[in-house]
Amino acid sequence: MTDVTTCTPWRRAVVTGGAGFIGSHLCERLLNAGVEVDCADNLCSGTRDNIAHLRGRPGFRFVECDVCAAEAPGRLAGPYDLVLHFACPASPVDYLRLPLETLDVGSLGTRGMLALAERDGARFLLASTSEVYGDPLVHPQREDYWGNVNPVGPRSVYDESKRFAEALVTAHVRARDADAGIVRLFNTYGPRMRAHDGRVVPTFVCQALAGEPLTVAGDGSQTRSLCYVDDTVEGILLVAASRSVRPVNIGGTDEVTVREIAARVVELTGSSSRIEFVDRPADDPQRRRPDIAMARELLGWAPRVPWEEGIKQTIAHFAARPLPEPVPHF
Repeated sequence: MTDVTTCTPWRRAVVTGGAGFIGSHLCERLLNAGVEVDCADNLCSGTRDNIAHLRGRPGFRFVECDVCAAEAPGRLAGPYDLVLHFACPASPVDYLRLPLETLDVGSLGTRGMLALAERDGARFLLASTSEVYGDPLVHPQREDYWGNVNPVGPRSVYDESKRFAEALVTAHVRARDADAGIVRLFNTYGPRMRAHDGRVVPTFVCQALAGEPLTVAGDGSQTRSLCYVDDTVEGILLVAASRSVRPVNIGGTDEVTVREIAARVVELTGSSSRIEFVDRPADDPQRRRPDIAMARELLGWAPRVPWEEGIKQTIAHFAARPLPEPVPHF
C-alpha cells in the first residue's frame, strides 16, 4: 500500500470538524507530512482536548467557526489546495441532540465548503458514511447500492444529511467540473472518541473499565465492521490524492457481532462486568460490512490493524484517563 504522507501533493489544507475524533487525526497526519493545516470547528461535538497537542506547532491554526454561517468562508482565508469536509455530529447522541444542525451542516455547510474549494481551485473531499446504505438489503455493501433508508425515522437527520451532501458534491462535479470526491466511512474507532457518544466501542470499553454492565442492544446479533482510525485516515488521504469523483468505501472487513465485541472487550480489560441486553434503537442496521474492492483496486488500500489489536489500543487510551460518570446505554 502506498503511504500517501510520503508523497503528499498538498501544501495547505483545511479540515472542517478538525477538533472531532477523525478530524483531529487527519490534522495530525497532515501536519506530520509537512502540510499546513487550518482546523475549523464550532466545538458542538469536537473538543479542544483533541487538538491540544497540536496547538503551537508550526503550520497549525485553529479557527472556531460554524461552517454553515455565511461568514465562514471569509474566516477561512486560505488559499487551500485541499478541503476535507468532516464537520458533522456523527454519533447517535450528538445528531439526535442536534437534529437541525446536523441537517444544516450536510446542506448549507457542504455547499459553503464546496464554494470555498472552488474559490481556491482546491481538491474537495466529503466525509460520508455507511449510514447512506441504511439497514441494507444487499450484503456486503458496494458503492453502487442505493440503500434502504427510512427518510422520516429518528436516524434520518444524519442519514439524509449525508445523502443530500453526496448529491451536492455530485452536482458540483457535473455542473461545475469540480475536483470533488466522496469517502464513505464504516465504524471507525480508536483513541479520542468520546465516552458518551453512544457508539459501540467507547461505550463498551468505558463500561468495562468502570465495572458496569455492558449494554448490548437487542440480542447483539447485529454486525459491525470495525476499522481502526489509523487505517481510516490512510484511506481518506488516498482517496483525496486519487482525484476520484466516485464514492469510495473505507472500512474494515472483519465482520463481528455486537455481542462478540462486548465479550472481547470484557476479556481484554479483565473486567468482571456482565452483559446486559437492552432495547434496540429504531432503524438500527442488522448487518454492516463494506465491499472494499474499489479501494483495493483504485488505491491499493486495505485495513492493516486487526480489530482486536485496535481494541487494545483504544482500551489503553481510555484506561489512562478519568472514567466518565455515568456511561450511557448503547
